Amino acid sequence: MGLGGVVKIGAFFGGWVRRAWVIGVMMVGGGEVWGLEGVQKYSFEKAEMGLPFRVSVYAADEVVAKAGAEAAFRRIEEVNAVMSDYDSDSELSRLSASAGSGKAVEVSEMLWKVLVHAEGMAERTGGAFDVTVGPMVHLWRRARRKVELPEAGVLAAARERVGYGKMRMDAEKRTVELRVAGMGLDLGAIAKGYACDEALKVLRQMGLGCALVGGGGDMAVGDAPPGQVGWRVEVGTLEVGGVGKAEVLALKNCGVATSGDLFQRVEIGGKRYSHIVDPRTGLGLTDHSLVTVVAVDGMSADALSTGVSVLGPEGGVKFVEGIAGAAVRVERQPGAVVEVVESERWKGIPRAGLRP
Repeated sequence: MGLGGVVKIGAFFGGWVRRAWVIGVMMVGGGEVWGLEGVQKYSFEKAEMGLPFRVSVYAADEVVAKAGAEAAFRRIEEVNAVMSDYDSDSELSRLSASAGSGKAVEVSEMLWKVLVHAEGMAERTGGAFDVTVGPMVHLWRRARRKVELPEAGVLAAARERVGYGKMRMDAEKRTVELRVAGMGLDLGAIAKGYACDEALKVLRQMGLGCALVGGGGDMAVGDAPPGQVGWRVEVGTLEVGGVGKAEVLALKNCGVATSGDLFQRVEIGGKRYSHIVDPRTGLGLTDHSLVTVVAVDGMSADALSTGVSVLGPEGGVKFVEGIAGAAVRVERQPGAVVEVVESERWKGIPRAGLRP
């Protein structure tokens, strides 16, 4: 394993947990510690955005590391206060409440940045990624709880309230108008990655650039640990009959995200459905898959992993090939055999223990 430890990403989702943990050896003052070249690695955990977040950082001492972690967690709290669709007082919820009013709402720089990125992703994926999917997500959550598909009429009504073209954005005024009553935004496929990015940015500002922030399977990776090619990140696998083999990547200054139905799924009428909703149908995906994306930052990786899940292996990999700095690996099991599809850039990512 080496002094750097191994960060694992897997596939739990939603308000529960997508695996994201660091293997270590000892805990000191609430932080996992590794000693190396005059600095030590400290890791701290805290529940944020409905799931555990972890901050790992190399610092000269525990006091510095703890101060950095606390600042990073505060930033994640601030992101959640803006982007939660569970909190009726969040900025996102207030924006959704304005749907159909005919009013354009001025939004914060933080929310604007995420919505601009989301709009671009929606346009490039033809709606496979779409944060206006809120009405369908709420309907599908109920369907999973009840273990029954939504009624056709109810689903059709929800579809009428979904579509990125129904969200009007004015860059000069930094305003957003949701043009159809009953619309609702859901940032579950982009906000966690952005929160990781923001937390890492705070750490960098404090001189702690050798850090990694992870939450819900999304990660923002900073500078490489001292003496290492990069952070050792283990990519999850479907683990069906021992077919899938985990890979350990050596990553730095990038984002990582995983999407899939390995743990979050429901069977209705003998058919398996994912928790990931296809904005074009309003139903959960039926393809048993695990998608891992490495991109320039956590927000991009988060959105891309969901977009690829909806687009499917061929379309998704082709799409990612056109995104600068992005790479993807898709495992799927359409039958008894696990299939693996990788983008060309994925094959060029350094593996742990190997020099690039």
